[in-house]
Amino acid sequence: MNVNEYLKEQADLYKADLTTNIMPFWLKYGLDRKHGGVYTCLDRDGSLMDTTKSVWFQGRFGFIAAYAYNNIEKNPEWLAASKSCIDFIEAYCADADGHLYFEVTEDGTPLRKRRYVFSECFAAIAMSEYSLASGDQTYAVKALELFNRIERFLATPGFLEPKYLPTMPMQGHSITMILINTAARIRAAIPAPELDARIEKSIAALENYFVHPEFKALLETVGPNGEFIDTCNGRVINPGHCIETVWFLLEEAKYRGGDERLTQLALQILNWSWEWGWDKEYGGIINFRDCRNLPAQDYSQDMKFWWPQTETIIATLYAYQATKDEKYLDMHRQISEWTYAHFPDREYGEWYGYLHRDGTVAQPAKGNIFKGPFHIPRMMIRSYTLCKEMIE
Repeated sequence: MNVNEYLKEQADLYKADLTTNIMPFWLKYGLDRKHGGVYTCLDRDGSLMDTTKSVWFQGRFGFIAAYAYNNIEKNPEWLAASKSCIDFIEAYCADADGHLYFEVTEDGTPLRKRRYVFSECFAAIAMSEYSLASGDQTYAVKALELFNRIERFLATPGFLEPKYLPTMPMQGHSITMILINTAARIRAAIPAPELDARIEKSIAALENYFVHPEFKALLETVGPNGEFIDTCNGRVINPGHCIETVWFLLEEAKYRGGDERLTQLALQILNWSWEWGWDKEYGGIINFRDCRNLPAQDYSQDMKFWWPQTETIIATLYAYQATKDEKYLDMHRQISEWTYAHFPDREYGEWYGYLHRDGTVAQPAKGNIFKGPFHIPRMMIRSYTLCKEMIE
């Protein structure tokens, strides 16, 4: 393989898809020019199916639009879209206790709260990225304040209702991993010791609790001290989440000047998760596995969702950059080719989100409360910049 030629082809692909397909689709059909913010419940052709707004996605698209502005081109429409989403969050999306809602109506009337702080995480990274894009440091300060609110919510017993009763104490991988990226993105705009402390705390939890060498797996749910919970839920491996964690770790190792211990931890998780996740019969990353190879409980266990594929595209590029081992570039080629063969909608634009195991389309909508303009454009932006770094 001519590595530079391959990386240039990939960089050109990701940038073109972002700038001529993904961003124009969401600006045309998703951006709410009346109330502010973004709609995500869009049918295949971009028509609006539901005006309910995901608060997650106000932060997610607020981040993406500013991230694209900072890394791809200084498009003023992107910067304005970012601010529209942040303004909507600040105007409508926080309850009196400071906890953000999960869903609101198009005009910001509250509909639902959940026991998570993901809405806060995405709002915080939107503010920090917008601060970098606009030069307005007040948004970086707001991002750090929101981060400290997240930590306070997590540390206050009873504030966030636990998933299970006290008879089954547990901790989840998802919040542990997302806080690494949240803190890292805020740190780019406003360094603070609590951000580095959170990253270190999450890394320690991954190493000591969630990584289980006896299964060659990073588990999604464990006991308070990393205990293996031998139930259907306790045995879950979520390859997409594991691989997303990989590139968060590799990004942090790179930030630290090439931290070898952190790099090796990330590569171990990637190697394990590829083995669990890559579908040797049909290709693509499968949704869920059971660490004892028992039948996975989740109804979508053998489907191919959009986001595990995009996270794997990023992680394999990071792994190649860290090691120059061409096996990771070969993994990247496999996942990128499979993803581009199955997910893009050649007729109406954007990508499908939900495929059956064999790669056929399960349902054609371009968005809902959970799918919208985040994982796909983030992959394109991050992968473009990684390819360019390696070429240069």
